[in-house]
Formats: sequence, C-alpha cells, structure tokens
Amino acid sequence: MSYNKAPSITAETINPRVKIFSYAPCGEILKHAERLEQEMEENPGSLPFQEIIYCNLGNPQVLGQPPLTFFREVLSLCDNPTLLNRDETCALFSPYSIRRARRIINKIPNKDTGGYTDSQGIKWLRQVVADGITGRDGFPSNADDIFLTDGASSAINLMMQILIRSHEDGILSPLPEYPLYSASIILNGGTMVPYNLTEDNGWGLEIFEVKRCLEEARSAGLTVRAMVVINPGNPTGQVLSITNQEEIVEFCRKEGLVILADEVYQENIYAENKKFNSFKKVARSLGYDENDLSLVSFNSVSMSYGESGRRGGYMEVTGLAADVKYQMCKVASLTICPNIAGQILISLAMDPPKLGDESFELFDDEKEKIRLSFWKRAKTLEKAFSSMEGVSCNKLEGALYLFPRLHLPSAAIRAAESKGVSPDTFYAHRLLDATGIAVVPGSGFHQESGSIHIRCTILPDEGKIASMIPRLCAFHKAFMNEFRGSQQRMHDLRR
Repeated sequence: MSYNKAPSITAETINPRVKIFSYAPCGEILKHAERLEQEMEENPGSLPFQEIIYCNLGNPQVLGQPPLTFFREVLSLCDNPTLLNRDETCALFSPYSIRRARRIINKIPNKDTGGYTDSQGIKWLRQVVADGITGRDGFPSNADDIFLTDGASSAINLMMQILIRSHEDGILSPLPEYPLYSASIILNGGTMVPYNLTEDNGWGLEIFEVKRCLEEARSAGLTVRAMVVINPGNPTGQVLSITNQEEIVEFCRKEGLVILADEVYQENIYAENKKFNSFKKVARSLGYDENDLSLVSFNSVSMSYGESGRRGGYMEVTGLAADVKYQMCKVASLTICPNIAGQILISLAMDPPKLGDESFELFDDEKEKIRLSFWKRAKTLEKAFSSMEGVSCNKLEGALYLFPRLHLPSAAIRAAESKGVSPDTFYAHRLLDATGIAVVPGSGFHQESGSIHIRCTILPDEGKIASMIPRLCAFHKAFMNEFRGSQQRMHDLRR
C-alpha cells in the first residue's frame, strides 16, 4: 500500500484570504523587536540600547499602566467567593467592592465564574451595561440590544460575518484605518470601500468624500452595506464634532447604511474643546429612532481602562429586526459565551463607583491620574515630533496614538525601494535597530498614497518617554543627514 507523503496543508493550500490581509501592530516590526530582545538576552551589550520600548501596540498594563483597584477587588472576590465569608476580608477590601461582588455572584449561573453563560452574556450584567448607556446618553437602552463580547474585536468580526455575503458587498472604512477592519472584511469575503480622512484638517471626515466613495463603489457594482466610523480616531487621534456626527447620521439614514461606531476610546479625550458623544445620542437627539437608522456601537475595557488581556466589551445593536438579532445570537453561540471576567469588567466600567460610594474617591483619583499622565505624555511626544526636521504632527485630541508624517529625502525613498520595502517600513526598521524604539509603519494603516507616516503609542510611562526622546531625535537627525548627504553626492556626480 502506498501513502501520500505530501503535506496535507501548505502555505499554498491555506485559505488565500488569510494570506492577503496584514495586521501591522503585530507584524514584522514586532517580530524584529522580539528577535532583538532575544539577542540582548543571549549577548548582553551587543546592541546600542538596553531595552526595547514597545510603541507599536495599545497594551496599557504591559507598558506600565496600573490596574484600577476597584476592578481588581471585585474580580478577586467574584473568582474567590469564599472570601466574602471571611472576617479578614473587610480589612482587605473596600465595603463597596464587597457589596458589588456579592450582587454579581448572586446573578451568575450557579454562583460561580467557572461555568458557561448565555451566549449574549449574563442578562443582569447586560442590564447594568444598558443602564450605563442610558445614563451616559440620556436616551433609553435595552438589555436585549446588548451583546457582551470578548473585547470589541470579536464584536466587529461578528458584525462582518452578519453583513458580508460575497465580494460584491462593500463596507465603507476610513483611511488611515485600524487594520482589524480591512482584515475582517477580507476574511469574510467582502470588499473594503475606503474613504480618506483629511490630514490638513486635523484628520477630519469630509462627508462629500464619503459620498464620492459610495457613488464610485455603487457604479462599480458593489452593494455598500455599512459605514465604519472610529471616534476617537485610531491611528489618527481626532475627535469628531457634533456637526460631523450629525452629517454622518443623516448620510447613513438617507443611504440605508448601517453605522458601525467604534467608540472604544471614549474615555481617552484630552482636547479641552472636545467631548465624546456617542452616535446613538446624536441620532436620538436628531429625532431618529430604531425605525429610522441601523446602528451598532462598540466599546471595551481594553484601552480606556487598560484591561486589554481581560477581553471585556460590548456592542449595542439598534435598528435591526428581531430575526436578524436571532441570527446574531446563533453566530455568538458558536463560541458558547464571552468570558465571565470580561463580562464583569465591562459592567463595572459602565457602572463605576459614584460620589458617596466608599470606593469613589480612590477610583476617581486613580482614573484622573492615568488620564493626566496620558495628556502629559501626548504633549511631550507631540513637541518632540514637531521639533524634528521634515516631520509634521497633528495634535492628539483623543485615543492613545500619534500619527506623525515624515517628509524624507528622495535618497531615503530610493534606498527603501532598492530593498523592496515602503519608506515608512525602512525608517521604522532603522529606528528600531538604532534605538530599540518599536513603532508601526503608516502603510500598515493604509495611509494615503504618497504619504509617509508612523504610528507611535503614548502608553510607555513618563520615564520611558523621557529616555526615548533624545534617542529618537538623534536618530532622526542622523537619518536625515545621511540621506541628504547621499542625495547631494548623487547630485555632484551628475554634475
């Protein structure tokens, strides 16, 4: 008997969609940083720096952000409910945390965090989230419209599975974009319909640009089904004005598009003249209800609260028919249920301690210290980038990233082309090799053709940022001088 010894799966035989998309924050720059870190461990002193500063990913606690005490106390007590009956617990935990944990435990199936729950999430926790949304927006929210999810990412993927039927279905998405969207659209067999944000206008969204892109897509035979809006923006850091949001709501209502509102950075706003307003609040303020507009909003505890690894999030689904929600529940049930720690955390985020509660002062103080520190770090990095020759950097209004634009010498662009990489990738690799600072090339976010950017998170602690700025500035100066000199030498040779 003969056997087929050929591998049953190879890079050539896997799903071709997997090979098409990329996810730059965890891409080649991160892999190279990890290789350098291993080199430092195996051969101390072999590199011109002592540590890698990871500015490539929004991963708050890995980069030094402390967890909020209230969150961790409640999680500890929920995972160890026997502590609630011990005398010493009152000396170790806030009375408010103890009361909240008791309430949650009593609502969990079998009063234990180790079992499955409803696929949409525990009904009582969904009601807590809905009440939090009602309090935030001033308009009612319904627990049946809430899906608790493993972070916002799983919710976004679920919506793409629901919306996309074939490559003829298009999803309007902003450029620069958070690459989860293009990846999810590709994996589900749809077509991304990009619309450009305007860098010269603070990465503003121009509604006429969105209309143009929609019309072109329809002319090409696509059925555009939804519009993604990221507010505050990632990677661009802008916060939309109410006027801009109203234009988007009116546009999507008129064109019959579902709004996919990524609002995961709603607590991360630094501009004094800007405020977060949910798309649901804007739509309801305009007088539109579920019969007028389909809207799905995403939120999580990953960025605003730094609990990325807990994978806690929700989506609020409004304006979709009951039979559509039934199908969404069916898709959600494939993973049985969202993790319970994440469910608990998102409920705590949407119903935090209030004035008068024993935990309020500590919670408010910890949260404000984190926000103020983010603001200081953003200002420090903005100033550093803006001081560099050939770099322009818009002010950060919200979220956790700067997206500076690089105006590189043509010799540097040619050098990148000779190596078969984009100029921003070439620059990011050189920066990492020289300084240990890991940023993400702007091409990973599908920046506008002809532009060169990098994305840099503000999350490293203030001490790390203070130490990295001199290295960053020195590298950039040397880089520019190297290729400007190369450019001049080429010019002299031609003469």
